Amino acid sequence: MLMQVAHQKIYALVDINNCYVSCERVFNPSLNNKPVIVLSNNDGCAVARSQEAKDLGIKMGVPLFQIKDIVEKHQVQVLSSNYALYAEMSRRFMKVLSDFVAPQEQEVYSIDECFLDLTAHFSNYDLTDYAQQIRQRVFSWLGLPVCIGIGRSKTEAKLANHIAKKNAYFNGVCNLVSMDPCSTESMYQEIDVNEVWGIGRKHTKKLNSMAIHSVMDFVLASPQMIRDQFSIVMQRTLLELHGVACIELEHSPPAKKQIVASRSFGQRVHQIDDLKEAISKYVMDAVGRLRDDKLLCGCLIGFVQSNPFDNSKPFYNKSLSLALPEPTDNLLTLSKLATAMIDQLYAQDIAFKKCGVILTCLEPKSNHLYDIFTDMDQVRLDDALMDSLEQVHIKFGKTKLALGACMMPNRTWNMSRDRLTQNYFKWDQLLTIKD
Repeated sequence: MLMQVAHQKIYALVDINNCYVSCERVFNPSLNNKPVIVLSNNDGCAVARSQEAKDLGIKMGVPLFQIKDIVEKHQVQVLSSNYALYAEMSRRFMKVLSDFVAPQEQEVYSIDECFLDLTAHFSNYDLTDYAQQIRQRVFSWLGLPVCIGIGRSKTEAKLANHIAKKNAYFNGVCNLVSMDPCSTESMYQEIDVNEVWGIGRKHTKKLNSMAIHSVMDFVLASPQMIRDQFSIVMQRTLLELHGVACIELEHSPPAKKQIVASRSFGQRVHQIDDLKEAISKYVMDAVGRLRDDKLLCGCLIGFVQSNPFDNSKPFYNKSLSLALPEPTDNLLTLSKLATAMIDQLYAQDIAFKKCGVILTCLEPKSNHLYDIFTDMDQVRLDDALMDSLEQVHIKFGKTKLALGACMMPNRTWNMSRDRLTQNYFKWDQLLTIKD
């Protein structure tokens, strides 16, 4: 029997169904009830699939060229990733959820997932009905379908969400807190152990070798044995499925250890100037995130790669790192250093597929102590320049003022996004209603 404990904590996980596809369908209802896939950068692999596409056997992460026959035969709608659209829909989704709980009771887990602490609501509401109210409001206000899992821990809520998605008779809400224990055990016996949050491929393989195949097998395992064979983290996962909340809500994201900005090119790049343009663009992206988080960079890494899947040529993969004498968030300084790296990373006769930068050795800007020889007047001027650049970007967009030619259109290194839909939240791309 499953371990029974007092209801100390109750969590819900709210998850948008097929997030990217659902966002596209809000603004293009003609995609409803049709197989739809959304592709990754450079229109490479399927990163989101409608249920109709899943039913055709299209797997997550499969390259587009491998499923061309399925796409043509079943008229699958293929779209490029529209990240600006998805980010705005996610922001609105999280805002709707914030109306149902206090600020400290909400954790934004990912672009399409959010944990809610419903402990304080347990004595006042039927939580299944409360979750249905959340579903109805999200769909009514945003047009996004969601499923909600409710459990005594975050891991249990994650598993409940999986059950809600896989079983239509739950009507989008699975409440394991109020479910009959016998019914819960029956369901756990039918779910593979790899569906448990935190149990990956390697752990699954080892668990299977120990005759632990289903979630129920895992629940019945000895916590001490799991700790001895795996780790205290896995033991906590097991305890969470017993209803013991070991993982609290995170109200602020963990401190970043590095910031990576990189993209595969839309076509092969051979010229050094093109590589310098591309890496300047990636430095702009990385420094934007660096300054948003109010951090300084103490070490810069630049790298270039050829196509690892081209068996006709040796794979070229080279990187350089540079420890900065003074941590900085100055775009001009970091861009100058990154483009200088390209002179050393470049090689003739190489068809480059990708380049990028990594900002590491990060530290909070507010805590940094400058040494006695630092020109503080120059630091203030640099900050003022970066603030002015950010204000220009906010008011006029990032393409109006940039480093060199990196934001010019139709560059050879730009991503391929031939199936990109419009950003319906921009003034010049708003939907138009015709008579």
